[in-house]
Amino acid sequence: MGAGAATIASAGAAIGIGNVLSSSIHSVARNPSLAKQLFGYAILGFALTEAIASFAPMMAFLISFVFQVR
Repeated sequence: MGAGAATIASAGAAIGIGNVLSSSIHSVARNPSLAKQLFGYAILGFALTEAIASFAPMMAFLISFVFQVR
């Protein structure tokens, strides 16, 4: 059950990173003069999305240790 939750969260993080990259590309295509500022926002978006992905294994281990079959 824990491994399934981690897999689903990792897939969600991958989708989130794709959305951030897609939005960044569209924004730079619309207004190239803001490319440097938008790059900072894109890095922040990547970092926050990866933070969610790093919480997934922690929760998976927590679930697997709490619901152990004895």
